[in-house]
Parts: sequence; structure tokens; C-alpha cells
Amino acid sequence: MTGIYEQYKQKLRTAQEAVKIVKSGDWVDYTTNVCFPPLLDAALGARAEELSDVKIRGNLIFGPLKTVEADPERKHFIYNSWHCSAYERALADKGLCSYIPMLFRKNSWYYENFLTVDVAMMAVPPMDEHGYFNLSCAVGVAKSILSCAKTVILEINEHLPRIRGGFDESIHISQVDYVVEGEHDPLPQFPVAQASPEDQAIAAHIVPHIGDGATLQLGIGAMPNVVGAMLAQSDIRDLGMHTELCGDAYLRLYEAGKLTNSRKSLYPGRGLTGIVFGSQALYEWVDDNPAVAGAPLSYVNDPRVIAQNDHMISINSCIAVDLYGQVSSESVGDRQISGTGGQLDYVTGVQDSKGGKGFICMTSSFLDKKGQRHSRILPRFGGDIITTPRTQAFWIVTEYGAVNLAGKSVWERAESLISIAHPDFREELEQAAKEQRIWK
Repeated sequence: MTGIYEQYKQKLRTAQEAVKIVKSGDWVDYTTNVCFPPLLDAALGARAEELSDVKIRGNLIFGPLKTVEADPERKHFIYNSWHCSAYERALADKGLCSYIPMLFRKNSWYYENFLTVDVAMMAVPPMDEHGYFNLSCAVGVAKSILSCAKTVILEINEHLPRIRGGFDESIHISQVDYVVEGEHDPLPQFPVAQASPEDQAIAAHIVPHIGDGATLQLGIGAMPNVVGAMLAQSDIRDLGMHTELCGDAYLRLYEAGKLTNSRKSLYPGRGLTGIVFGSQALYEWVDDNPAVAGAPLSYVNDPRVIAQNDHMISINSCIAVDLYGQVSSESVGDRQISGTGGQLDYVTGVQDSKGGKGFICMTSSFLDKKGQRHSRILPRFGGDIITTPRTQAFWIVTEYGAVNLAGKSVWERAESLISIAHPDFREELEQAAKEQRIWK
């Protein structure tokens, strides 16, 4: 044991000392969400004038990124994200964040086969008595990044939870180059958004499809939380968790006695996840909890693994759908909003699950800044990025209903989608379908 702590002391550096390893032209990785290393980022940002063309990767980082904010002309640092948070989206709008197209289940594959990582930096909980650092809320992506890195720097964040796992949930001190300590603000928290009447109506169309013993994947956004709240108040029992992201919806289900994982066909008794962020109560719930297991997204999001869960239910959001059944969930035109994430992984996986169903949700319309209403069901896309192709479209849900597109012809799809469009747009959508020769 003494050797472990001696190694720790030998590798201990200030943030300013540790980031001296970064040189111009390097690729630096920050992993994801609350495992972002703010002390190291600030120290690296302070070196801006000494460096050029340092490329940084991260995703779902909530900011502030000192490296980016210190360099508004991108002369020194070029930031790139696998999946944009609201903060990263605002950076992208200013030309300060570049999106990396991806499938989350392939994240490790990209690093292991194609990408250079000169320096990996991430925040972790304190080292345990065996010399291991838990990869915490970034367990879904971190290990492959650290394993590929030429230099590994860990920043100790005293607030991070330890998330148990089955594999690749930790790294040993012998595999680490530098360790940085320092005080941190409490972890960012993400209160559940207030549900709109439309959100509640959408959730009400989904809940009847969920039965006792179903396993749930709930994506990011207000809608999955609304579904979680409705399920918490329902008579449905023995739900399970198999999800890319564990958020507060699962905590609510657990507190209501609905989330037991007891009837899961894969890892009964344990909920599986890759990424965690939400409220302080959520961080406390996942901390060292035997009922929550973290694993790489190369496993959690593998459709072959997802399909091993009987009655797997996937619930995600989108921005728009066209009459062919194509789904855009990540961009408006050429403006990047979020990312592909795991939506396509789960839409694919549930189709091979016994009794599985995949729901993609949206309000039927939205109001722009001028108060003008626009339909989210479109005749055809004109430049938006397609997240889920029409060949894999399953259930589409708005406040006006839920329709299953699987196996339907083009005219059946158009007819089904128009039936759940906002009434103000149904006539013009029908006319567009006729002009596009996809009407009966």
C-alpha cells in the first residue's frame, strides 16, 4: 500500500505544472459532462499565447471552457464536441465549437483505430485504498480515451460520485502520469424542466405502451422526464434501466418504488448506464450504489446488447420529421443543436428486442421569436442533418397521437404523420404529399 501512495505523491503536480506537457499542435481530450477538468482547463487557457493549433475534444460540457473563452479567434485552441450541450451549442453559434459526427456506440472504436490523443485530462473522485480512480459520470467514454493517450492527467474532484461497474470503470495510479488536486465548486445541477401541456399529452400517448417489467432508455430533455413522472404515478411495476444517460427520471422512478430492475433479462437487479448528470440527489443516489452499474457505451449502446433486454422501451426527442419518415434530432438547417448521441443505437436495438418499442417524440409545432407557428412535420428536409433514416423509423409521437411507421409504404407514412401534425398544417402537408407523389 505504501508504494501506491508514494506513486501518488511522485505524480502530484499543480495544474500549471501539469499542463506544461501540452505543446503546439497537440490533441487534448476532456472526456465528458461533469468529469470535465476545470482547473486544468483554466491552466491550459492561461498558456494561450505560448501555444498554437491545440485541438481539444469533449462533449456535453457545461462550461465555462477557459481555453475557448480566452481565444475567441481560435488562434491557439480549436474546440470540438461529440455532442453539444446548450453551452457548447452557444459556442458553435459563434464559430467556437466544431461538431464531430458520431454514433455513441462507436466512440471507443474511433479512438482505438483512428484518433490521436496526445494528452487526456479528466476529473475523477479521490483514489481508493487499492490505487484506483473511478471514472465516475464519464465511465461510458473515458477508459478508451485514457488508454489511447500518450499522457494521462487526472484532476481530483472531491464532489464526484463513484459509480460501480463491471469493467473499464477505473484506472490505476500506475497508468497515470500526473495528478492534480484543488478545490472545486459543487457539481452543476440540472433541474427537471417544467412540463408543458403538449409534453404531458405526448407522454400520455407513450405510457400505455409500457408494461410491468419493461426496461427503459430515457434520452435527454423534458419529455423523458415527463414520461418518468407519469410512470412514477402509475400502477406499472418492476421497471428496469438500460440507458446511455442516467438522469433524474430514474431517481424519481426508484423513489416511487417502480425501478427495481428485478425483471430485467440482462443484468437483473442492476441498472446499466454510461453517463450520469442531473441533480445533487441523483449524484448521491448513484454513488457506490450496487443497483447502478456504469459501463462503456461501446457495450451499453451496442444494439446487440440492447436487444437482450426483453420489452426494451426507448424514448427520445427530435426536432422534426419529414413525410418520408426521416428524423432530424440534431440540427436546424446547418445549425448544430446537439448530436446523434445514442438515438440511432437504441432505435436499432429495440427492433430486435422481444416486445421492444422505440418512440421518437416532438411537439407538432413551435412558435418562432416573432410568434409565428411552424410545423415540425415537414414535406421534406432541405439541408437538416438526418439522425434516424426512414428505414429505421419506428413510433413517432406528438401531442396529437402516436403512429408506428415500421413496414409502412410512403403513402401510409405520409397519411400517418399528417394525422398527428398540428391541425393548422394538415391540409398543406396533404397537398405536398400529392405533389411529391406519396399520396394514395
